[in-house]
Amino acid sequence: MNKTGLSKDTATKAGFVSLIGRPNAGKSTLMNSLLGEKIAMVSQKANATRKRSNAIVMHNDTQIIFVDTPGLHEREKILNQFMLDEALKAMGDCDLIVYLAPVTDNLEHYEKFLKLNNSKVKHIVVLSKIDQVTQEKLFKKISSYSQFSDYFEALIPVAIPKKVGHTDLLDTISKNLPESPYLFDPEDLTSELVRDIYAGFIREGIFENVSDEIPYESDVIIDKIEEGKNLDKIHATIIIEKESQKGIIIGKGGDSIKRIGVYARTKIETLSGKKAFLNLQVTVKKGWTKDKTFLKEIGYQA
Repeated sequence: MNKTGLSKDTATKAGFVSLIGRPNAGKSTLMNSLLGEKIAMVSQKANATRKRSNAIVMHNDTQIIFVDTPGLHEREKILNQFMLDEALKAMGDCDLIVYLAPVTDNLEHYEKFLKLNNSKVKHIVVLSKIDQVTQEKLFKKISSYSQFSDYFEALIPVAIPKKVGHTDLLDTISKNLPESPYLFDPEDLTSELVRDIYAGFIREGIFENVSDEIPYESDVIIDKIEEGKNLDKIHATIIIEKESQKGIIIGKGGDSIKRIGVYARTKIETLSGKKAFLNLQVTVKKGWTKDKTFLKEIGYQA
C-alpha cells in the first residue's frame, strides 16, 4: 500500500475535465465545492473568471483535474476574445467536458455549446441549481434534454450548496476517464501559482464591493509575496482604465479599498492557514483591456 491507500497492482485513472458553460452558470462554485476548498474566485456577476484554473480532486482510485474556464459568450473587447479562446482551448485539450446548465436556462445555450465542441470531446450535462425549482419543473427540464441523449454520456442534476449529486457526478466522471498513473501528487489541491489564486481573491473583493463597470475594467497584479512562518506579506496593484475609477476604488477616506482588502485577506488567510498583511496600490492604465501588448505582459496570451 502507498499513501493513497492503493496497492501497487490497483489500476488508477487520471484526466483533465473542463468545466464549461455560459457566464455565471456556477462553474467556479462547483469546482470549489468538489475540492472542499476555495481556490477559484466566485461572483454573482457574469464573466468574473478570465483565465483557466484547476483543482485536483481525488475520488477513489481516480485523480480528476477540474479545469475552470471563462463562460462561453460573444466576443467583444480583446480581453473578451482571450476569455472565449481560453474556454475553447480547454474544451479541445481535455479528456472529458462537464457542461454546466442551470435548470432555469433554455436549451439555446446547450445547442450553442454542441456547435462549439468541434473536437467532439465526450461530455456530461450537469443540471445545476435544482434546489431553486419544483420537482415538476426539474423533471420537465430533464425530459427536454432527452432529444440530445445521443450527444452526452450522462445527465446529472446537482444542488451545489447542498452537495446534492456530487458523488454521482464524481462516479460518472471516473467511469469516463482513462487508466493512467496520477498526473500530480495526490496531496496537491491545484497546480496554480499562489500569486494567481491571491490575485483572484482580490478581484473577487472588487467584484463584491464595487458596482457598475469597474470590476470588468480592473485587474490585479501580485507584485511580491514575502512568506513568513506565521505571516505572509502580499503586495499587489489594482489596474483600472480611467482616472475617475481610481477614486471609486479607493473610496472616501480609503473605505472602499479597505473593504476590498479585508474581503481578500480573509480568503487568503483561510487558504494559507496564516495571518496575511495585504498592501494594495491602485494605478490607471488607459485602454488596457484593448492593449494586446499589455495584456500579454500581465498573462493574457491572446
